[in-house]
Amino acid sequence: MDISSEKQRVVVTQLTVEPITAALSLKDQIYRSLKVGITRVDIYAENAELRLDERRLSEQLNISRTPVREALARLEQEGLVEIVPRRGVYIARKSKAEILDMVTVWAALESMAARLITKVATDTEIASLRNLFTTFDDGGEVRANIDEYSDQNIKFHQAILNLSQCSLLCELAENLFIHMRSIRKQTIGDTGRADKSIIDHLHIIEALEARDANLVERLCREHTMNLGKHIEQNVNYLVEG
Repeated sequence: MDISSEKQRVVVTQLTVEPITAALSLKDQIYRSLKVGITRVDIYAENAELRLDERRLSEQLNISRTPVREALARLEQEGLVEIVPRRGVYIARKSKAEILDMVTVWAALESMAARLITKVATDTEIASLRNLFTTFDDGGEVRANIDEYSDQNIKFHQAILNLSQCSLLCELAENLFIHMRSIRKQTIGDTGRADKSIIDHLHIIEALEARDANLVERLCREHTMNLGKHIEQNVNYLVEG
């Protein structure tokens, strides 16, 4: 993670954390709330604040700092935060090489999820994917509402995983999603990316509607690997290594 720009700053990011309920153990709830909050941060945005403050988090959650510290240690084990002695806690940014590895793994997981959808999803569930893009009839509409389209783009990829009905596959993808979500959001506005994205998505949906497992698996894999090519060739703000 590149934290050189944080050396002279004390600004911290304020997570949007979920309230604590009685459904899970306190430790699990704190961990889950912090993890969801981190997922919502655009960690690869140019102005992203990555430093977390234990005291502020404990105040938000209305608990002592000790269980917050324990949850952050658990998140560090998963590679989601980095605890720097005498410096603080930072949401972890991955290097360019690490992101490209994640893209490759995501391509494998999502393409298998799409293949499973052709076997287990209902027609109504598959149709719900098309509903995500009903307001984007052409490229001009996409470019004029790039932030809205970016959100729908991310929902599409989440839905592909969820509709597979494979809980282990979704679990494996969860930590990747934190980084994939942010890097997709940062790159979707690059030249030609949004137009190509919606065309790819519609072709994927058509293959799902046709229950063509081989085709949809290939389309999903190529769609994600093309993101990897774009990152490798055009994204210069990620740390090399």
